Amino acid sequence: MLPAIDISCPYCGETIALFVDDSAGDQQYIEDCQVCCRPIQVAVVLDADGEPTVTVRAEDDA
Repeated sequence: MLPAIDISCPYCGETIALFVDDSAGDQQYIEDCQVCCRPIQVAVVLDADGEPTVTVRAEDDA
């Protein structure tokens, strides 16, 4: 089962759940917010124990 990570949308601030494929290693991708439908840049980094850390930002953030 894919782990669910709760994040806050950088646009609307709503909390949404992202399902992260932790078997794919470190990754970056774009996923639309389930509430406001704006594109969120998602970065997943696995720590030494294989636990995912997720950071998100708005697409227009530098």
